[in-house]
Amino acid sequence: QVQLVESGGGLVQPGGSLRLSCAATGSIVRVNTMGWYRQAPGKERELVAVISSAGSRNYADSVKGRFTVSRVNAKNTVYLQMDSLKPEDTAVYSCNADIQYTPYTFREFWGQGTLVTVSS
Repeated sequence: QVQLVESGGGLVQPGGSLRLSCAATGSIVRVNTMGWYRQAPGKERELVAVISSAGSRNYADSVKGRFTVSRVNAKNTVYLQMDSLKPEDTAVYSCNADIQYTPYTFREFWGQGTLVTVSS
């Protein structure tokens, strides 16, 4: 059974940093695009950052220059380094991955979500 297991998150002061991790576990043939989404209270879920298996990255305009997405393919793990955090970054952050789990089957998987709160 394939799962995305997240870690990190918590409470941080404005201007601070946090690092999120997400590992894909289980019977996996290949992990394609991995990334992070977030949903703030009362708002729609939005893309934060994604990274392809080849290392190509895309970011939301609101986090460019502050957040960095990376991955270690050998560990099927994606990271989100968040610097210069702002109160408006407060949200539940969820990991997302496109995973091939049989020779012929791909599916999108989601992590359980982790809360990031930026407040003094």
